[in-house]
Formats: sequence, structure tokens, C-alpha cells
Amino acid sequence: MNNNLNEVEFHDLGLIDFHKAWEIQEIKFNEILDIKSENRKREKLNQVKIPTKSYLLFCQHYSVFTIGKSGKISNLLINKIELDSLGIKFHKINRGGDITYHGPGQLVCYPIFDLDNFFTDIHKYLRLLEEVVIRTLLEYDIKSGRIEGQTGVWIDRNSEFARKICAFGVKSSRWVTMHGLALNVNNDLSNFTKIIPCGIKDKSVTSMNIELGIEISMNNLKEKLKKHFEKLFSFKLC
Repeated sequence: MNNNLNEVEFHDLGLIDFHKAWEIQEIKFNEILDIKSENRKREKLNQVKIPTKSYLLFCQHYSVFTIGKSGKISNLLINKIELDSLGIKFHKINRGGDITYHGPGQLVCYPIFDLDNFFTDIHKYLRLLEEVVIRTLLEYDIKSGRIEGQTGVWIDRNSEFARKICAFGVKSSRWVTMHGLALNVNNDLSNFTKIIPCGIKDKSVTSMNIELGIEISMNNLKEKLKKHFEKLFSFKLC
């Protein structure tokens, strides 16, 4: 029995280079996979299994465009010279989804969960990630929801003015997850005009700051998100 089933280790990485955060994720992701491989051997020998940990990482990134493994490079609307002149990095990465932008003022959440300790249903996992954001936004009187067939959390989702406030892109292997969600909070949205966000041409993006007309306390927001993660996934952060 895993005594850590109801605990998830939390780390706030602060403002960090995207690639550095990716490396941290990969280390923890592979650590879990290695333990699960060892446990398969132990199971055959009727030996006690090693408990796996799960992690929740919060951070903000310096300006960067990232594109998932199924993304189209044509959704990046500027060339390398323009990228360099703007000081924006670009990475092709191993998550699902298309192209998105990360920058200061946007809160990025990376759950590195062993879903064997929760539930083995990736669709349920994605819906719960969305629900964490939807419930958090509701605490700010921002009503949001899902659009069928589109990723993310949206404002005015059933109107012609639908706009995305949170993007999602995940990877999973043997029920271990990485990457996650990016919630627009106080970030400058102008760099989204240099891409076709998530490959969706007919909808715009927004932020909490834009919707409410005030700057949002990032510390307060983090606490609300953590609370909803704990409640919806039935764990305690440590």
C-alpha cells in the first residue's frame, strides 16, 4: 500500500526559463516511471512495492512560444529573426496541443501525477484540470466553461465573443502526467497576435486582468488554485 496516495509535493518555481522548468519536470516524470518499472519486477517476485510520489509545480516563464507534437509550425506568424529581435524563445515540445505563448504574469501549473494513485482515466484528468480553473475563476466572479471540441477554458463560450483564458497541453505515459495548464492572469497579451493560439483562427484570448480591469494578486490566486486542486483530486499538498 502506498502511504503517500493522499499527498502531493508542491513546488513554486517562481519566474523560470521554460527549458529549465521542462528539465525539472522530466526528472520527476522519469523518477516516477523508473519506480513503476522497478515495481513491475517486484510484483513478479512478490516483493513490497516502492511508493511513487506525485508533484504539483507552479511557475511563470520568460517569454516563449511552445508548440506541441501535433502542432503546425505555420501557426507561428513570425520568423526566427523577428523572434530574436523580440527576445522570445521557441521550443518544440512533447505535449499534446498546438502553439501557445507563455510570459511573465501568466500562471503555469504542471501536475506530475501518477494517476495509478488517483484514477486511470486521462479524460477525467483533463476535465478535472479544467474544473480547477473554472471553480477558481468563479471565486473572482468570472464565469467560464468549456467549448465542445476545443481545448481550454473559455469566457462567453456560447457567443461570437468567446475568448480563451486558460490553455491546456499534457503528456502522459504509463499513467504518469506532465505539462499542464497556463492561466492568463496579468500578462501582456500582445504576443498572442504573433501566433494562431492553439491553431484556432476565429477566437481571441483574454486574461483575468482584462476581464476584471484590475491587477490580480498572484499569491492569492495560487492559494485558491491549490485549494481546488486538493478538493477535486482528493489530496493534500505538502
